[in-house]
Amino acid sequence: MNIAIIPARGGSKRIPRKNIKRFLGKPIIAYSIEAALNSGLFDEVMVSTDDIEIAEIAKQYGAKVPFFRNKETANDYAGLAEVVIEVLNKYKEQKIVFDNVCCILATAPFIEKEDLKNSFEKLNKFDSVFPVVRYSFPIQRAMQFKDETINMIWPENMSKRSQDLQASFHDAGLFYWTKTDVIYRQKKLWTDNTTAIEIDESKAQDIDTENDWKMAELKYKMLNQ
Repeated sequence: MNIAIIPARGGSKRIPRKNIKRFLGKPIIAYSIEAALNSGLFDEVMVSTDDIEIAEIAKQYGAKVPFFRNKETANDYAGLAEVVIEVLNKYKEQKIVFDNVCCILATAPFIEKEDLKNSFEKLNKFDSVFPVVRYSFPIQRAMQFKDETINMIWPENMSKRSQDLQASFHDAGLFYWTKTDVIYRQKKLWTDNTTAIEIDESKAQDIDTENDWKMAELKYKMLNQ
């Protein structure tokens, strides 16, 4: 059995009420809920929240909110693994046990059901799977300021061709698949036996500021014209 857990606390600071702010006509959390439901992968799609309004909106779009998050996992310092474990424990108290869990971020309108399926297929050989995006410029040529001068962090790479430098990736910030027994054992979503699927950078956007939000809407419009 699989469960999708969408963490969505009410206390977002940089963009107030971010998890239910309207993104091109509907609450942004709706996109994550609909992607999970439309994938057909999950026996349960639930939202973990401490907020009554978020809970009501989540239920309107088809997610379950069988209980509220506690104060410890709703603060600014709780990690995703803690939230996931709390949810799994609550279900276990009801004699409901899941084999796999997918933690889906509430502000991830670019999630596609195909990406959820492709990553799930890799879970049989790995502890966890998540999507990544390739850096468009080689990070081996990164620079830094020293006083007022600019310097290469790794000057030995200055004359190397881009195609000779190893590709680098970053977390797309969309979702994280993991096996339930692994997260109980290791208390984290990323282990030594974690893999990833690569997605195009057009399908990922950090949304931490109002400018990020506007950029995400532009990308979404471009992808869905």
